[in-house]
Amino acid sequence: MRAPTIALLVLATAVSAASRVQPTPVKTAVAVKLSGFRAEFVADLDDVEDKITQLATAMPAEKYSWRPAPGVRSAGEVFMHIAGGNYFLATFVGAQPPDLPKDLEAITDKAAILATMKSSFDHLRRVIAAESDADLEKSVNLFGKPATHRYVFTTILNHLHEHLGQSIAYARINGVVPPWSR
Repeated sequence: MRAPTIALLVLATAVSAASRVQPTPVKTAVAVKLSGFRAEFVADLDDVEDKITQLATAMPAEKYSWRPAPGVRSAGEVFMHIAGGNYFLATFVGAQPPDLPKDLEAITDKAAILATMKSSFDHLRRVIAAESDADLEKSVNLFGKPATHRYVFTTILNHLHEHLGQSIAYARINGVVPPWSR
């Protein structure tokens, strides 16, 4: 066979395999198969959580109090803001957070921050797993504007990626290279 024919066969096989991709299981105590938007949300959530967690783990505990300027969140406060955002934004689709300290950003212990972030991501997985396709189209008021549950979940991902970028900048300024980019 000639190279172009082989390339076409490889491409056809890859496209055929991609069309048989299985739904994404949710990382919770109860395995739930998701498809469509919910599976895509969880796949992106898994990726951003992994990066944020790797970065938070790589950052030395003594750098958690570092802030780029007075009045700006410290590295640790950004990580806790991420956790708080996960809980808060999910309330727009009716999900109630667990009992939490009044000021999450006041938590400064690295282990407590990592544990709180993990719990907040698990919370989001439970929330999206409880959503049906019909629920995703339900209307809500998001910061004074009409939105759907689907848009709330998109906003959650946008928020996470925004603060991942901020955390990467904080880490690099402090000499920490994001582990996945080494």
